[in-house]
Amino acid sequence: MSTVNDSVSATHATPTFTKPDVVSMAVAPTMASYETLYKTYDWSQTEKALNWPRKNGYNLATLCIDGHPDEVMQRDALIWVSKDGKEERYTFADLKRETNKLANALTRLGIKQGDRVFTFLERVPEVYISVFAALKVQALVGPLFAAFGPEAIRDRLSDCQAKVLITSPELKGRFEQIMRDCPSIEYVIVVDREGTYKLTVETDPDVLLYSDLMASADAAFDVPHTDKNQPSIIHYTSGTTGKPKGAVHRHYSAVSQAATAKYVLDLQPETDVYWCTADPGWVTGTSYGMIGPWALGTTQLVYEGGFNPETWYKLIQDYKVTVWYTAPTAIRMLMKAGEAPVRAYDLSSLRHLLSVGEPLNPEAIVWGEAQFGHVFHDTWWQTETGCMHICNYASMTVKAGSMGRPHPGVVAGILDEDGNELEAGQEGHLVVRPDAPSFFQTYWGRQELYDSRFKNGWYYTGDRAWRDEDGYYWFVGRADDVINTAGHLVGPFEVESALVAHPAVAEAGVIGKPDAERMEIVKAFISLKAGYEDSEKLREEIRLFVRNRLAAHAYPREIEVLEGLPKTRSGKIMRRLLKARELGLPEGDVSTLET
Repeated sequence: MSTVNDSVSATHATPTFTKPDVVSMAVAPTMASYETLYKTYDWSQTEKALNWPRKNGYNLATLCIDGHPDEVMQRDALIWVSKDGKEERYTFADLKRETNKLANALTRLGIKQGDRVFTFLERVPEVYISVFAALKVQALVGPLFAAFGPEAIRDRLSDCQAKVLITSPELKGRFEQIMRDCPSIEYVIVVDREGTYKLTVETDPDVLLYSDLMASADAAFDVPHTDKNQPSIIHYTSGTTGKPKGAVHRHYSAVSQAATAKYVLDLQPETDVYWCTADPGWVTGTSYGMIGPWALGTTQLVYEGGFNPETWYKLIQDYKVTVWYTAPTAIRMLMKAGEAPVRAYDLSSLRHLLSVGEPLNPEAIVWGEAQFGHVFHDTWWQTETGCMHICNYASMTVKAGSMGRPHPGVVAGILDEDGNELEAGQEGHLVVRPDAPSFFQTYWGRQELYDSRFKNGWYYTGDRAWRDEDGYYWFVGRADDVINTAGHLVGPFEVESALVAHPAVAEAGVIGKPDAERMEIVKAFISLKAGYEDSEKLREEIRLFVRNRLAAHAYPREIEVLEGLPKTRSGKIMRRLLKARELGLPEGDVSTLET
């Protein structure tokens, strides 16, 4: 257990948790000394430890699934628990067999290097099998969040001309609503775990059953030689303008994902049971729900169901989870549930707790120490970076509310508007050197936008932060209008586009409004077309309209109707002004405001 005292940061007092000496810890951390490792580490050390390249080069599936020693191949890789509590276990050898079979099936369908294969599934074993099978045939894999609505699906499938969609009977209906807009899709593979879905040639001419493909597939597959820079996974992330953009990663990304799984997650595969609560449709769910842990040979728990305090604690108790990676919103919801559920379960197996997705407030860190005897360790990274970049570590003092310090191999900085590095205590643009193997290689079809994120050897993250005298970084806020709601980035333009598609909405502006539980919520300001009158019934109708088109996390929880929205003389809606007025902040320069 760490000890807590008070230290003074540049702006406020914050609890500081000092760790005991490494030698006196019950489990010695993989990083004994941050300072020593930071001075001596480079990414090639992990590449060598992973024994990369292999006979077939740098294929992710070979590293994470196929290439472990015999004793590890018999270890549980995946412990899956269904919504109703049913359990399935898959060893690494099991996953090798299943991914080989699906890789053969995909090959028979003509899927080849560079083709885009998307998964649109709940957290079931088949999503993990599908991702690595597609990687074996060198396809570019796009995992989709199961809560996406039809428009969000269409935007992603059509943008990169996806060829295959692997989905379930329940989720297939959403795709059917927009399938005419996705002519590149040649095959829809349906994972029917209940065995009740019936295909007919008339209604499902291009639909195949996953079970039929697997039943006739060979369990042996030779993974072709894979270059380190071969594209592997594409994740779509939101921006301030336009549709979501696809960040393309490469097979070589596993080097930094494995390194951070070792030194930040502190995974020790011989003894750990690891639980990452992130959905596989997001980058955390692939980088740390698949690649990093399995590259090390770690047993992972996956729960199909959603958030429930008692269920989560029971899973930790029953499966003796040791390392737990979750989100600040979930932690705050656990806090809201109180101490009673915590006390009802034996959670003594836990030894290392971490958080991702949004800044973790100091109160949550203090609460974690009080309830579990361990603090939650915040981690900062982005879809684009592909791996954790600024973190708190098992052997290092934790300053509650801080992002932590750069991972060994990562160089970070704080710059002013002119690109000059700022001293400790000064707020500016958070930047990092794009040196990690997991760094994205491009935005799909948008090279100019990709190039704009880099300047003078720095990658501009879009976040603002400051660094204290001890080298700890502190998040301040976004430098743009992107909204972080419960760890999900939401682009205001995408929500605005969905809003104005409603027949009653004339124009829309969207902002992120601070929220105690979700960090921010989406708030929309709209004006109505002639003939429509404001009412709570209409606003609820508009909320549901957006939710059904986009996703459960992207709809506006608050809608305010205005006579007109503030715009520049060129007609651009001024989100900055909407936010300033909502929060009672100075409005700044309004000289370009339409009069």
